[in-house]
Amino acid sequence: MRLAAALILTLALVAAPASAATTRYEAEQAACDGTIDSNHAGFSGTGFCNAANAVGSGVTFTVNAASAGAATLTFRHANGGTAGRPADIVVNGSTTQAAGAFDPTGAWTTWVSKSVTANLNAGSNTVRLSPTTANGLANIDYLEVTDGGSPQTGRQAEDLNRGLVSVRSGSANLVSWRLLGTDPVGVTFNLYRGSTFVAGVSGSTNYLDSGAASDASYTVRPVVNGSEQAASESSLRFTGGSYLDVPIQVPSGGTTPDGVAYTYSANDASVGDLDGDGQLEIVLKWDPSNAKDNSQAGYTGNVYVDAYRLNGTRLWRIDLGRNIRAGAHYTQFQVYDYDGDGRAEVAMKTADATVSGTGQVIGSSSADHRNSSGYVLAGPEYLTMFNGLTGAVLSTVNYDPPRGTVSSWGDNYGNRVDRFLAGTAYLDGERPSLIMSRGYYTRTVIAAWDFRNGTLTKRWTFDSNSAGSAYTGQGAHSLSIADLDQDGRDEIAFGAMAVNDNGSALWNTGNGHGDALHVGDFNPGRSGLEYFMTSENTSGVDSWMADARTGSILWSVSGCACDNGRGVAGDVWAGSAGGEAWSASDTVLRSATGGSLGREPSSINFLAWWDGDPVRELVDQTRIDKYGTGSDARLLTASGVHSNNGTKATPSLSGDILGDWREEVVWPLSDNTALRIHATTNVTDRAIHTLLHDTQYRVALAWQNTAYNQPPHPSFFLGDGMSAPPRPAIYVR
Repeated sequence: MRLAAALILTLALVAAPASAATTRYEAEQAACDGTIDSNHAGFSGTGFCNAANAVGSGVTFTVNAASAGAATLTFRHANGGTAGRPADIVVNGSTTQAAGAFDPTGAWTTWVSKSVTANLNAGSNTVRLSPTTANGLANIDYLEVTDGGSPQTGRQAEDLNRGLVSVRSGSANLVSWRLLGTDPVGVTFNLYRGSTFVAGVSGSTNYLDSGAASDASYTVRPVVNGSEQAASESSLRFTGGSYLDVPIQVPSGGTTPDGVAYTYSANDASVGDLDGDGQLEIVLKWDPSNAKDNSQAGYTGNVYVDAYRLNGTRLWRIDLGRNIRAGAHYTQFQVYDYDGDGRAEVAMKTADATVSGTGQVIGSSSADHRNSSGYVLAGPEYLTMFNGLTGAVLSTVNYDPPRGTVSSWGDNYGNRVDRFLAGTAYLDGERPSLIMSRGYYTRTVIAAWDFRNGTLTKRWTFDSNSAGSAYTGQGAHSLSIADLDQDGRDEIAFGAMAVNDNGSALWNTGNGHGDALHVGDFNPGRSGLEYFMTSENTSGVDSWMADARTGSILWSVSGCACDNGRGVAGDVWAGSAGGEAWSASDTVLRSATGGSLGREPSSINFLAWWDGDPVRELVDQTRIDKYGTGSDARLLTASGVHSNNGTKATPSLSGDILGDWREEVVWPLSDNTALRIHATTNVTDRAIHTLLHDTQYRVALAWQNTAYNQPPHPSFFLGDGMSAPPRPAIYVR
């Protein structure tokens, strides 16, 4: 916070032990070449180090380790400014993390922790923070060194809390929590109601507390090798019984230039840890009542994107402005921690007159590129990465690919040129990249972006004009991301074709455009993943299942010569090995190998793990059903809510976002004043790590809002007769 000479902070070994394996080094014990201040509340000890503002001003901790091995280094800091204060984290002269983010925390009194893992030598070690900008360092409260940290191997994932929830079930509370992908093998849990011990829990991560008051508060403590660990956060109570309402703020309606009035409805949603506290927040898109399909002319109202805490506190609102048309195919937003700072960013296509969550205007505030038919076929197009906590612009680049000549995409009025998809992929097998695309009826262009050190940089571009005419017209109204070829890196499942992690073509079935696709381990009896898709090709197959590695067709169904607009794959019936698949043009439920199993389910839409067994349930409109060979059984009819996206009738979001591995379903209230999160009231006897720590599933939650929404699938078979899931190969940030 002040210009000064180099800051060298050397700490003696004498420090307060925070736990058996953790040593805390208070900043005020150091010779701080700055000042030890106490004017910003919330610090530990008697003060904090107010660091110098200069590139390369160093903070060096000298720490001792009893033995060589991995350790977790946790820096508690505050940054009340508006700019990030990145610093290299250097251990014994080697950079552990380049330009590690110490982003604004919202206030100088808001302290957060940043953790990295590194290998320490036996004896003395140096741990240095070296600022990379003239802003210098954030205020530093302390460094904690924890023995036995996990080396940063595998894929970057969220450092989640337990997601502890209490859901009313009759006269009992169903309490459930996350089994984290980083939990040690054999962990069990002790559940507390207030300060009262309730039960020890093993073999699952839920407990039915019979006779407890509905407003009881719970914590859970992991037990590792017989030793009880620190308590979790307090439980989140579902105040509606089996649901929780998150208040949201409806934007004011308006009138288009041609005199058409419109109002707003809550539409698609996503989740991410926007503030780094381990709790997920919600990012929500608002659509006007005059939103259009690309084939429909007409003006639309502006699109708004909001962020909310689960208590309804709105963090920010982004107004995409008049030059972004409203409709399912225009705005695809991604919520993910792309730079590895422990907090999620939000990415989307922007344009002139887009207004950020902090009021910054992108491009020209007065430009209006709409034509008389309401289409936006001129003017600059941008891709913007926003700060997830504040909604501020972090980086804006030109959108790739540009529209160029509108007719080169297949028509001249603006239908095919503005077909956009988006996703998130671990292209290097370790860190997430942003995927943005344009076109799929004819020309297809996919661009991969990295967000590192505060800047969007393009990783590669796939263009069907360069890849060859065989790759035109193969895309779908959705996409999926998975390690298709099992090489440790993600590929892009783009309709009837797939694109490799390096941007080259992986395979192409030539089956053409379709509406729905699903990637997962639907047949655990064979190696690798499977790929199910429906087709709009009237002269080809109606639906097909392929080997995700090669694109080789395993089985297909033909005969309708129609637009087979809906299809689903997943294990919905325990009477058949592996998963099942069905589609709108077919009349039967099919096995993982294509055989007929009899009556198909009553809906062809979404899925959710809802009851206590690993067989998945059916989600359609505002209801949940369980498949049966004679008829489907109703498990939930959600009243007072609405589904989204017209006849698609999808929820705002469905996925494992709270509690144990079962999935929640989020619908807006009928008056759009809240998002209602429905959760199961059923007990399960299975312990499965949170699906958020399976990166194929996690990125599926990120791309779920893309165009024709599809349900998420994990990388492993989760169904009847399943084997124990593999331990996630992740590290948390």
